[in-house]
Amino acid sequence: MIAFILKRLVWMAITLWVVFTVSFFLMRSVPGGPLDQERTLDPEIKANLEKRYHLDEPLWKQYGRELGNTLRLDLGYSFRLADFRVNEIIAQGFPISASLGIVALFFALSLGLTAGIISAARRQTVVDVALMLAATIGIALPNFVIAGIMIILFVFLLPVFPAAGWGTLGHLVLPGFCLGAPYAAYIARLMRTGMLEVLSQDYIRTAYAKGLSTRAVVLRHALKNALLPVVSFLGPAIAGILTGSLVVEQIFAIPGLGVHFIQAATQRDYTLAMGLVLLYTALLYTMNLLVDISYAYLDPRVELE
Repeated sequence: MIAFILKRLVWMAITLWVVFTVSFFLMRSVPGGPLDQERTLDPEIKANLEKRYHLDEPLWKQYGRELGNTLRLDLGYSFRLADFRVNEIIAQGFPISASLGIVALFFALSLGLTAGIISAARRQTVVDVALMLAATIGIALPNFVIAGIMIILFVFLLPVFPAAGWGTLGHLVLPGFCLGAPYAAYIARLMRTGMLEVLSQDYIRTAYAKGLSTRAVVLRHALKNALLPVVSFLGPAIAGILTGSLVVEQIFAIPGLGVHFIQAATQRDYTLAMGLVLLYTALLYTMNLLVDISYAYLDPRVELE
């Protein structure tokens, strides 16, 4: 296990370096720059700003400087948010985005697992068809469409939740549901498929032959093995929930990293965009590593290579 984790950490470092390199040169190959504004800057002022941010240096020297600073976990100052370091912006916005992601993941797991288990236990019944129909609709609708529907229902028609903002648990319910609903639909279908496959195994028939109830068979014997497809999906799903929050945070005016990511991309904020890209890359790789480790726990037959 230790050797496997060390090997994956080495590959994580290589992946982050490749992402850093590709992002660095792609951002600078796009027309425009972080100092371009609607009002043309005085040449002397622009020269001073370029000197401050080292944009007057050759490209290879800028690359070496930024790579060295990144290795020291110093992402530099933001080009657009004056006097704010990228580390400070991430430290302020990440807890908010993470809170929204945790609520969304709670909705995705609770709704998805429950719907999948019930659908598999009541196969080819009205309940099964209704739940899978709802899951198909959830997959087809993007989260910004779900957000519009939820705002109409629970803000205007039934004023239960606030429309936007941040500060209370009520502010998390609607955006968390809108962000987690599509993933709940995927989890429901994966859980149903995995549960049906496990329920057809011989040891499940033996459990029924011993007189165990359906609830005991499903929860005690079938659930653990049926979770394997869901666990495989959770790695990229968690990363997708965090990156998907960009749109949801904009709709519900949540001051998380999503707003900064969009602004960094549109305003050519090199340092902030680079910091957020590396952060999301590290999160995605970490989630996949945890999924691989959990596989070995759920199914002892799986070998870590």
